[in-house]
Amino acid sequence: MNWGLRDVCVRRGRALALDGVTVPAGPGRITVLIGGDGAGKSTCLQVLAGLVEADAGIARRPAKERIGYVPATAGFYADLTVQENLDFTAGAYRLPGGGRSRKADEILERTGLGGARHRLGGQLSGGMQRKLAIGLALLRSPELLLDEPTSGVDPVSRAELWRLVSAAVAGAAVAATTAHVNEAARAAFVRFGALTAVSAADLVVRRGEAVGLLGANGAGKTTLIRLLLGLLRPSGGVVLLFGSPPGLAQRRRVGYVPQTLGLYAALTVALSGAGIDAAVAAVPANLEEAFVAIVAQQARGGA
Repeated sequence: MNWGLRDVCVRRGRALALDGVTVPAGPGRITVLIGGDGAGKSTCLQVLAGLVEADAGIARRPAKERIGYVPATAGFYADLTVQENLDFTAGAYRLPGGGRSRKADEILERTGLGGARHRLGGQLSGGMQRKLAIGLALLRSPELLLDEPTSGVDPVSRAELWRLVSAAVAGAAVAATTAHVNEAARAAFVRFGALTAVSAADLVVRRGEAVGLLGANGAGKTTLIRLLLGLLRPSGGVVLLFGSPPGLAQRRRVGYVPQTLGLYAALTVALSGAGIDAAVAAVPANLEEAFVAIVAQQARGGA
């Protein structure tokens, strides 16, 4: 079943939370909504879940018993154990008694929470709590609505959560929100919302100067570089590269290293045989890459 939003508007008092938003969702794919705080991501999911009514537009959603909704906060009972959470949720979903135990064991195996079966939900780590919340939503094999499922968890747990979600996609539709731009790679559709990527930026770089751009994910650093190179066109304002609007002639004078490596994985570094002078230097891993590598090595029993 295809479901989603089309030209949906939602007002909260005088504020327009959603303005003509369209979000398609279909079986076998993950739809990821990206945006900053207050962009309307959670409101989209709440409309899809039937928790908020649209003031205009069309909202097509699965049958209520087919919706597995995981809010950004909790999604489980902190004063119940993992097993008690599963038992209570299975009862609330009215799952057949004979299949409850089998389904609960399946969820524990998929989430890796078997060893924490008798621990209170409130005593789990952040990543384990998100796994529990998603596991509870998966009890009846539903269409999933996940509000920032990886928020506040470490890189390893984030990868594990996405593997869990990806495994649930077969035959079902998943809609998720996130503030991590790299997670958009998992999406069939990405909506940024009413977002200004770069606003009123004023930057002058003179010969002999080194200028650094510092900011959080999504602050517009990469967008600004791409504007300077002429790879993006500004909606307003003036961009000059070597005194002229950026074009092919100006880009030939620039050495550009994009965020995604800037090399060809299928080519070797042995360029000297082709008469090309080249130097190769080791590039240190960033903190997230190093952390994931160390944890993976420890899991394999390495030093």
